[in-house]
Amino acid sequence: MKALLDTHVWLWLQTAPERLTREARELVEDASNDLFLSAASAWEIAIKYALGKLPLPDPPDRYVPSRLALSGTTPLPVEMRHALQVAALPPHHRDPFDRLLIAQAQLEDLVLVTADGQFGPYGIQTLSAR
Repeated sequence: MKALLDTHVWLWLQTAPERLTREARELVEDASNDLFLSAASAWEIAIKYALGKLPLPDPPDRYVPSRLALSGTTPLPVEMRHALQVAALPPHHRDPFDRLLIAQAQLEDLVLVTADGQFGPYGIQTLSAR
């Protein structure tokens, strides 16, 4: 399975994997699955860190790459087509980071692992993380 991890899910995986559902933990622990973290999530982490809303043991430019390697997660760049796909999404969800993750999941045919219940109306496959 190819799965895109929502920002909070990836952070939980690093610090509190027990917060994930059994099914989500099994997915991330199964080495046959391909896990992805969007550059949009790295951007969100950097912004929240800079605002003092997300404490991390290291600055994001060290924390994110090191934890990507440890967790076996592949970075997913934001491409022009991902950004433009956001315009085609209905306004069910207003968070710009989440809308970009939805667009990436649609275009890359990825399961979006999230605790956010507002992704259902977008017609993407999701896996509940909580």
